[in-house]
Amino acid sequence: MEKETISTKDAPQAIGPYSQAVRFNNLIFVSGQIPIEPETGKILKGNIKEQTRLILKNLSTILAAGGSSLDNVLRTTIFLTDLENYPVVNKTYAQYFNDFPPARSTVQVAKLPMDAQIEIDAIACINTEENLLDA
Repeated sequence: MEKETISTKDAPQAIGPYSQAVRFNNLIFVSGQIPIEPETGKILKGNIKEQTRLILKNLSTILAAGGSSLDNVLRTTIFLTDLENYPVVNKTYAQYFNDFPPARSTVQVAKLPMDAQIEIDAIACINTEENLLDA
């Protein structure tokens, strides 16, 4: 299978020369998402909990466009500009990945695009009949 670009108008458009996500075989690689409201293209001015929720909603929307879901996420990376936000982000994140949490790294960074406080990327699989037969 060749690589395929995944794009949906229901999630924030890329703000640079990259794809919202790329599918290769049965994996989807979702680019880092910052808390951009898809309707306005602007950063959500809410607190870190609201921003985390918006990012996870946007990740879910992109995954759905590629035939997957948050249930199939294998790995995420969370980038925070302030690790003091870690407890709130962790608690909010856990609400989306409570049954089978993916592997994850969380790191503090100096700065993120559009002065965001948080960014999350993801790698997920796609459940297909072929995958189920191999299991």
